[in-house]
Amino acid sequence: MHRLKRTTLLWRAYVGCLETLLLLIAGASALHAQEGFKTETSSGVSNIRIAVADFKPASVDPQTAAFKHTFDTTLFADLGNAGIFDIVSKSLLPQADPGAPAEIKIQQWADAPTSAAMVAFGNFSVQGSKIICNGFLFDAKNLQYPQVLAKQYNEDASDDSARQIAHRLADEIIFRLSGGSQGIAESKIYYVKLAGANKEIWQMDYDGANQHPITHLGTVSISPRISPDNSRLAFSSLGHDGFQIRMFSLVLNRMVNFASVGGTNLSPAWSPNGKDIAYSSSRSGDPEIWISDTSGNSPRRITNFRGPDVSPVFNPRTGSQIAWISGRTNLPQLYVMDIDGSNVQRMTDGGYATSPSWSPNGQFLTFAWDRKYGPGAPGGQDIYVMEIATKRWIQLTHDGGRCDFPSWSPDGRHIVYANSPDGKATHMKIMTMLADGTQKHELTGAGADMPNWSWK
Repeated sequence: MHRLKRTTLLWRAYVGCLETLLLLIAGASALHAQEGFKTETSSGVSNIRIAVADFKPASVDPQTAAFKHTFDTTLFADLGNAGIFDIVSKSLLPQADPGAPAEIKIQQWADAPTSAAMVAFGNFSVQGSKIICNGFLFDAKNLQYPQVLAKQYNEDASDDSARQIAHRLADEIIFRLSGGSQGIAESKIYYVKLAGANKEIWQMDYDGANQHPITHLGTVSISPRISPDNSRLAFSSLGHDGFQIRMFSLVLNRMVNFASVGGTNLSPAWSPNGKDIAYSSSRSGDPEIWISDTSGNSPRRITNFRGPDVSPVFNPRTGSQIAWISGRTNLPQLYVMDIDGSNVQRMTDGGYATSPSWSPNGQFLTFAWDRKYGPGAPGGQDIYVMEIATKRWIQLTHDGGRCDFPSWSPDGRHIVYANSPDGKATHMKIMTMLADGTQKHELTGAGADMPNWSWK
């Protein structure tokens, strides 16, 4: 009884600050995946073998070489990160880089050792103050009609423009070769950055480039959530009235109004139509899940049960369900309900669950879970994916330290999350991986936490 009471008090203390008072959990679990379902990246379909040529310089402007290097590097990385390609090593490519359709000898790219099914190539130049880029995608197996894509880009000459052109071309290629699925090269990730005693909201490109602050509030701001149209950023920030939901307009580049209320207000989440915000509020005593409009008006409570309810997230496909974390059975568990609070279903069968995120197709939830939580238990907090219909799950991280705050990419093939190898909150960094747990790599250094991937 004493141990149960102590555990319950720890959970309530955790909820009091939720995502700022982080529990240190030692050890790591080594549980095997349950069998019987597949994520977007484990369908068993073979990846497309694609050759990505360095683009041919088409001007003598001294800026061309540097900007072209940024473009070539970014395009190659974008296609490599997509999760649907087998990228041909550049050491296996034909020596001559074609700059236009008339210059490519497609049979050379189809033959060994290149053995490409698709070839991306083109030309790149700086003319005056503009970058002119022509990109092509050829089907190496169709010698008669090989051209699949031709795009031209004309942008102001800068290193960032070279990166953005590469992102756009990569997404065009991914769209054509993935059956119409949108790429993520132009998507953004919002996250919390430690700045001394403060925490500000930052933004970066999907690949970790272009990291920069969004807020400059000089306080503790947490839980950033970007709107479906990428125009506004909701988050929770500590002020004289405690933690409240705040709203930042990326269009106006300033804070906009969101009604303040009593209690602690945390973890905002956007509905897929962009008209509602769900969040956790203790205005009525226990933290409960509330929904309001995007100005904080017309609030309605949708949970009412003894024990904290936190971290809501809408089903992005239907908008009719919410997944959230509840302590109604003492330790926090993952639940799903309809947006009116009905049809409550418990998803996890024990342990300590936090931070759910719904896949874009509405079929899966990713979340952090310590399945062996408790005094003396050899557990660890890892990232899991669960199929909603069957409650079957797979474990994506193993023996890597504390993992938390997973967020799904808009294409459903990637997950971004926070990781601290030694469990210390100040050592948290942002990581990304494919949705089957492979291809893990760092996006930031230490002091970065709570990532949220844009909807598009």
